[in-house]
Amino acid sequence: MKLPQISGKDVIKKLHKNGFIAVRQKGSHVILEKRAADGTIKITVPMHSTLKKGTLLRIIKDAELTKDEFYKL
Repeated sequence: MKLPQISGKDVIKKLHKNGFIAVRQKGSHVILEKRAADGTIKITVPMHSTLKKGTLLRIIKDAELTKDEFYKL
């Protein structure tokens, strides 16, 4: 599956659907958290108009999601 161009705002919307909550913002980066069975998952999302491929893949991996799960949100 080819990764589409997606903005930081759209990534936050998708992660919000998966239970992540924005806890704070520092500059152009939003920090999201989600309580999990084995602790808290923390993710930093840059609020850029388009995210680089590697940045998006890292966010998906850190959220403990697969690419398919992420795009179905």
